[in-house]
Amino acid sequence: MKNYSNGEITIHWQPKLCQHAGICVKTLPKVYNPKASPWIAIENASTEALKAQVNSCPSGVLSFSLNEKV
Repeated sequence: MKNYSNGEITIHWQPKLCQHAGICVKTLPKVYNPKASPWIAIENASTEALKAQVNSCPSGVLSFSLNEKV
């Protein structure tokens, strides 16, 4: 599992389970760019937009957790 965080939210990606439906890339192309490394630029969207997109992942390969505020 790989994790990407912006301080408020952490996106968890399980690459071996990905079905490559492309919903993430189509929904938030400024965040998800399969040609870039790292391919997730979490800073390019709001926490709310990220949560909505992750919840639409058909395979469940993307998930998120909210970070505790210190």
